[in-house]
Amino acid sequence: MTEAEQEKAPDLNALEQEGEIAADYVEGLLDIADIDGDIDMDVEGDRALVSVVGVKGAELVGPGGEVLEALQELTRLAVHRQTGERSRLMLDVAGYRERRRAELTKLGTEVANEVKERGEPKPLQPMTPFERKIVHDAVAAAGLRSESEGEEPHRYVVVLPA
Repeated sequence: MTEAEQEKAPDLNALEQEGEIAADYVEGLLDIADIDGDIDMDVEGDRALVSVVGVKGAELVGPGGEVLEALQELTRLAVHRQTGERSRLMLDVAGYRERRRAELTKLGTEVANEVKERGEPKPLQPMTPFERKIVHDAVAAAGLRSESEGEEPHRYVVVLPA
């Protein structure tokens, strides 16, 4: 591995530490809210992944994942406070992100096919950065390109014809 590759390679120990800090923080939140759930930790690519499993109800996800996004940001701040490093940690609750990933991949593929047929750009609804990335990847896999437009929190994907 070259020196440049080593610098780009994620530090597994640091990511595991992020996951542990995040898991402790989320566990504390669950205790305060008196919500039963188990915590799973993993490293996926270049980010720590913390999942809350075994929770009943959607109060930790909220409409459109809004509560989950807020919890993720709070958890990232807790990690930053302890490590001094910006965290790209991903928080999931009850498999919401995986289900959403499947939905958005399907959407991206369907819209790409529609744009191929009609030859006209198609804007989508505003999405979070996580959601936009999934759509961009699905559109690219379908052989088209896409761009993000607008300002947060109203930033959205536009699928462009070839």
